Amino acid sequence: MPVPFIMPKFDMDQEKATIISWSKKEGDLVKFDETVLTVETEKVAIDVPAPASGILAGILYKDGDVVPVTKVIAYILKEGESIADLPKADSPTLPSKPEAAPVLQTTVAAQAASVNATPVALRMAKEEGVDLSKVLASGDKITREDVQHYIEEQKKPAAHVTLPATPAARRISLETGIPLEAVAGSGPRGRVQSADVLAKANSVPSSVTTINGREAEVVPLNSIRRTIAERMQKSFQESPHIALAVDVDMTEIENTRKRFNIQAEKFGQPRITITALMIKIVAWALVRNPYINASFNGDSILLWKDVNIGVATAVPQGLVVPVLKGVDQLGVSEINMRLSELADKARENKLKLENVQGGTFTISNLGMFGIRQFRAVINPPESAILAVGSVVRRPIVVDEQDRVEVRPMLSLTLSADHRVIDGIVAAQFLSDLAAGLESPNLLLF
Repeated sequence: MPVPFIMPKFDMDQEKATIISWSKKEGDLVKFDETVLTVETEKVAIDVPAPASGILAGILYKDGDVVPVTKVIAYILKEGESIADLPKADSPTLPSKPEAAPVLQTTVAAQAASVNATPVALRMAKEEGVDLSKVLASGDKITREDVQHYIEEQKKPAAHVTLPATPAARRISLETGIPLEAVAGSGPRGRVQSADVLAKANSVPSSVTTINGREAEVVPLNSIRRTIAERMQKSFQESPHIALAVDVDMTEIENTRKRFNIQAEKFGQPRITITALMIKIVAWALVRNPYINASFNGDSILLWKDVNIGVATAVPQGLVVPVLKGVDQLGVSEINMRLSELADKARENKLKLENVQGGTFTISNLGMFGIRQFRAVINPPESAILAVGSVVRRPIVVDEQDRVEVRPMLSLTLSADHRVIDGIVAAQFLSDLAAGLESPNLLLF
């Protein structure tokens, strides 16, 4: 029987995926584990491989379709099978003559019985897996040259990907409606990059509508922005948010960073960022407060053994959350390097699924924009998120004699799911986090 080609489920909470583009078309010969199409989940674009070798047939969904996971999207025909063998409900309309339904013929005798071809052409068709009923003859018989010409034509990209392009570029092309053919590629051999499509999209005038006598620019939701909207609305509806804030003196962290950077320079390593130090201390505080590193699971609470911290990162299409795994087991320099690598991948649309799944806690930092304090929305299925503002130098009382000094101060706000985390638990976590930031040597105690 034909092998069903289903829409894979890449993530535990994934319900659907959007088809960005098919790299193979109806009737193409595919090999096991060869990329057949590219899809986009709520997090990243992924290449989907063939589940078996054979002929791709019965394609049920086109580019841009949103498909539920585990749905059959096509079939793989094995030797001797044809479209007639597909399940009746999924059988596509049979092609009209002279093009016949794709059948994988395996013997010269079978081919010779249905087409008029030279022995050399028959042998070549068998070796290359070509259906001779789809090959046009240049004379009375199909020749070797005719088969060779057909093979070369099949190797050309399908109509919807006539230009070489990265998966991210194809996805953005679909979201923005900018055809790849209209974009000049800046990559190797003219390959279209995501930045090329974005540049073209920014140069195209957007549509304008008039409502109640007022003009407004119409910006359609792309798939990432739509996903953000749906997930944030769902988060607020399902998770009763509570928020607690604390101010932290960053003097010791800044001094620690200076000392670490002296060592980094000696070993030729990148300079340590405040964010890397923050992640390490957050991991330390999470280990001390396991209910913050948890998820609500219907009739139970999951206390995760792993400490996997996501860092919200802005990209041109919206927001992604790359995840650093096992942070409590890493040193600051390792966190710093991994953080830099993930940030680069996010900006270049090169994140893989494993880079964005499995998070147990998220940090959202808007301090670089001068935002002093804000509340972030919890990223399900996590139970808490930390909002980090900007470091501001301001006068504070530093001792019991009311001595005032100007210190670098940071505001942190924890949003927590009240189904899992009580106010006192959230307060204890913030207290530990503030203590770790103000006295980093506590991590060695």
